[in-house]
Amino acid sequence: MKRVSFDLSKFDEYREGNRLEVKRAADGLPNNLWETYSAFLNCGGGVILLGVREEKDGRWSTTHLTNKNKLLKSFWDCINDRSKVSVNLLKEDDVVPFEVKGDVVIAIYVPKASREFKPVYINNNLFGGTFRRDHEGDYHCTESEVRGMLRDQAERSMDEKPLPDMDLTVLNAETLKLFRSRHHAVNENHVWHKLDDDEYLERIGAAKIVKEDRALHPTVAGLLMFGEEYKIRYEFPEYFLDYREMLDPETRWTDRLESSSGDWSGNLADFFFQMERKLLRDLKKPFKLEGWTRIDETPVHKAVREALANSIANADFNFSRGIVILKNEDSIVIENPGSIITGKKQMLKGGISEPRNKSIMKMFNLIKVGERAGSGVPDIYSVWDLEGWIPPTVEEFYRPDRTILTLSFVEKVAEKVAENSEIALKNGDIGGLKSSGKRSGKTNERKMRIVSYLTENGSAKTKVLSDVLGVGVAMTRRLIAQLVDAGIVKPEGSGRTRYYTLAKRKK
Repeated sequence: MKRVSFDLSKFDEYREGNRLEVKRAADGLPNNLWETYSAFLNCGGGVILLGVREEKDGRWSTTHLTNKNKLLKSFWDCINDRSKVSVNLLKEDDVVPFEVKGDVVIAIYVPKASREFKPVYINNNLFGGTFRRDHEGDYHCTESEVRGMLRDQAERSMDEKPLPDMDLTVLNAETLKLFRSRHHAVNENHVWHKLDDDEYLERIGAAKIVKEDRALHPTVAGLLMFGEEYKIRYEFPEYFLDYREMLDPETRWTDRLESSSGDWSGNLADFFFQMERKLLRDLKKPFKLEGWTRIDETPVHKAVREALANSIANADFNFSRGIVILKNEDSIVIENPGSIITGKKQMLKGGISEPRNKSIMKMFNLIKVGERAGSGVPDIYSVWDLEGWIPPTVEEFYRPDRTILTLSFVEKVAEKVAENSEIALKNGDIGGLKSSGKRSGKTNERKMRIVSYLTENGSAKTKVLSDVLGVGVAMTRRLIAQLVDAGIVKPEGSGRTRYYTLAKRKK
């Protein structure tokens, strides 16, 4: 569990945010310290500073702590009290006293908890004492969020569970036929091709024998992959699949597919095959031969297919809104319910494969889709880098849990463009603003930081930039709007999927 870093030399530059929280602690340990402890562990980790208060302008000042030893003893007594917090995941060197301008400040480095420890809760109250972090505040988790973390605790994948109240007639024969045909096409010598459908379903993890009646019943994975939509909703009332294509700005949808429409099965396998066709059909296919065989696949095709399979294999269908895929001229946005089990940093780093739905991922592996080695997402980033496109973005949201992957087909902005933008900012040449006075100087400094971040990362959403700047979302929106008006930054997408990139400036 790697802890969030904090650089003492930059104390005056920091502001409260998604990973930083300050507490006065002048009169002892604050009661809401444990809410923040729970919130950081259940999200991405963070640093809590005791002996610091936030001023009205967002800057920090020390509170002249004189009771360091008493605070430390009280802290360790409380954190090791199971009636106060459910688990202590801190080591001695995670709590560090240091000196700032002659005053004592205590830094508490809180890591992101691994799934087996979540949810971390306080006051011996699982459903009332579990918190998560949302920008600069801690909020109570809903019952569904807590249950989602409890589901993810299990070593055994939830989609392996058999459903004894259903039989194999709930599965769609045409979907299974299509899947078996695809399996045969990619591995024509596989020994399972000789099996009848029931045996085949058992081998791939779509069915299991239940002890009570010694009969085959669909597993959760089998129901989701091959079942009829109305039967799937018996087990998962929130189940929903949605594809929206917007290639013509004058038309709301140029194509739309919903699992609840009633004119197709609505299951995951059929959805995958249809999405594969719809998402890949507009990608460039260079003419290439291997011997006498034409090769229509490119690394981009494979990356998009991997992204789609990963979304399905990591979805938690107990949460609302389901899987939503948005396709427009220059991007594909894939949203799935559920947080990232391994954590965003580990997922981007790669090396660990831990899908939420292991049986579903196994089925994708049979048709040569899905990456078991944990390198799927890093490979997608590598492909995008080789193509010269701005990097993909991965975001996690809560209330309800949701993961959003954005694949943009927009070329990276040349470094010279970013350099010219920074020069314009330094000169105060932004939408008529001039750097006269401390306020406008601070404003332009923040805009420079936005430009620098977009230069390094390619794109970002408002909330991400808000965290980078250490200011509120409303102020961040105003800064972005001024940059957009000046032609330095441009918006992409709409609503919750909107993000920002550097605009190409005219020569």
